[in-house]
Amino acid sequence: MSDTASADGAASSASDTSFFGHPKGLAVLFFAEMWERFSFYGMRALLVLYLTQHFLFSDNESQGIYAAYASLVYLMPLIGGFIADRYLGPRKAVLIGAAFLVLGHFGMAFEGSGSKQYVTVGGVEREIIGEGRGENRRLFIDYEGDRRSVGFEAVGEGEAAETYIQIVDHKGTPERADDEVLASVPPAEYQLDTKREAPFVSILFLSLSLITVGVGFLKANISTIVGALYEPTDPRRDSGFTIFYMGINLGSLLATILCAWLGTEFGWAYGFGLAGFGMLAGLITFIVGKPWLEGRGEPKTPVKISWEAITWIGGAVALMPIYFLLRNDAIVSTALTFGAPAIFVGMLIYALTAFKAEERSRMIVAILLTAFSVVFWMLFEQAGSSLTLYASRNSDLTVFGDFKLTAASTNFFNPALIVLLAPVFAWGWTALEKRGLNPPVPVKFGLALLQVGLGFLVLVWGANAFAAEKEVDGQTVVLVPLLWLFLAYLLHTTGEICLSPVGLSMITKLSAPKVVGLMMGVWFLSSSLAHTLAGIIAKQTSSETVGGVVVDSAKQLQTYTEVFQSIGLIGIGVGVLVLVLSPFLTKGMAGVK
Repeated sequence: MSDTASADGAASSASDTSFFGHPKGLAVLFFAEMWERFSFYGMRALLVLYLTQHFLFSDNESQGIYAAYASLVYLMPLIGGFIADRYLGPRKAVLIGAAFLVLGHFGMAFEGSGSKQYVTVGGVEREIIGEGRGENRRLFIDYEGDRRSVGFEAVGEGEAAETYIQIVDHKGTPERADDEVLASVPPAEYQLDTKREAPFVSILFLSLSLITVGVGFLKANISTIVGALYEPTDPRRDSGFTIFYMGINLGSLLATILCAWLGTEFGWAYGFGLAGFGMLAGLITFIVGKPWLEGRGEPKTPVKISWEAITWIGGAVALMPIYFLLRNDAIVSTALTFGAPAIFVGMLIYALTAFKAEERSRMIVAILLTAFSVVFWMLFEQAGSSLTLYASRNSDLTVFGDFKLTAASTNFFNPALIVLLAPVFAWGWTALEKRGLNPPVPVKFGLALLQVGLGFLVLVWGANAFAAEKEVDGQTVVLVPLLWLFLAYLLHTTGEICLSPVGLSMITKLSAPKVVGLMMGVWFLSSSLAHTLAGIIAKQTSSETVGGVVVDSAKQLQTYTEVFQSIGLIGIGVGVLVLVLSPFLTKGMAGVK
């Protein structure tokens, strides 16, 4: 496609109002991304629970795997954006990514029979049988020829506390007073051993690798195509990205209800399998809707068949190092913790030396705001790890009467609130713009950071003031009313709306035209670093588990409140800093709003 044709296409976009006042190509991207996010978030809602309860990885291992996976998922768009900019164009890159994603999500449905854990007492080894998923998981053991429940008792206080394994006869009633403790074994007298099915562990990591490569090709480039639908000065751009962001969260909402429910109630394979069909629907939507894009996302010169073949082969070859990194998450954590800041510094030097005047100052502001967004996502992305486990272990999931959510389904709070509130914010930004009161992008970033930090402090307040002991199948657990988790997600969501769709739009507006794809990759690099840092934080909330069940509920809640309070204060502090700097950052945007 020639440069002239591209310019004509951009000009025609101003009169294209076929999709709620926006170009009809937005509809294709809206639904394609909706189904892609359906698959991604459907799997995400279940992943940490799946790792801890099906494969019986420890909290540290599970949250390390999750952090490495999420970090690589958001790192790969840096490469995918570069390949699209230089060779393929965004549309073909999205198509290749979608194909990898279909394979990866369907691969997650091959789960095997799960890992097995054994306890050895007095030289006798017995299997600990885990039944149920999420907060409904219960442990049993064959004891003297009968099936008995397995429970835990914390003996002692503080760091000196020890966890005794108890074998309990519930007498067929739920009352703890009727329980008979048949054996109570101190730590010095038992040994735990976990045995995993190696082939299915390999399938798990291969599937995660396929998804990682797929997202790398798709994620940055589909957002780039959204930006290409509009002229640089088109006032509909921000609201267009917000509508696109609604598609992301509509897919997430459906997934966290349907996939989470199926996976928890009927089996992991059902939840992951439905996520795979969602991704297949996204691929079909993108292929069928190609004419509506009217050439947006195509390279300036026709792509050679050899480059397409090299990209397919390269994606397949990339599975091997990604597989290795997922199984060795410490390497990812170390590399990103030191490497990502170096890339940000390198991009700043590049902006200072390769560009001039307003183009240079805009690039610098884009890079600085991207760096500040790391703190936001570092806190926000506790949702897929520590907050999901918090919901399973220390949140009373009762909504009303006998109706309860599952721990995985609490992930739906965020997308549900996005779907409800994003139109309000989109209308609000437009209304404020007409009155000259629309806050500049740096102010929105500062407000987002304040809200995500406040969300954790609200959660801590609820835990400190309203936590209560409750008997569940003879075990004492400490639970916090679900309202406080909801309020935390509400504040995180309003913060996200202030930052994320505006951030995507910011990259396309502030970046120099020749490096838009690369800068979109840098934007996702910030999420990659954030997920690594989020994993480090999540590991601080880890607790001792047996069979995927936490052994000391009260101690676990105390750990959550201590960590959540610390990161809540960090979010508020950085938010205040960004607000103080906002006049200088706004000036550096050189008239771009």
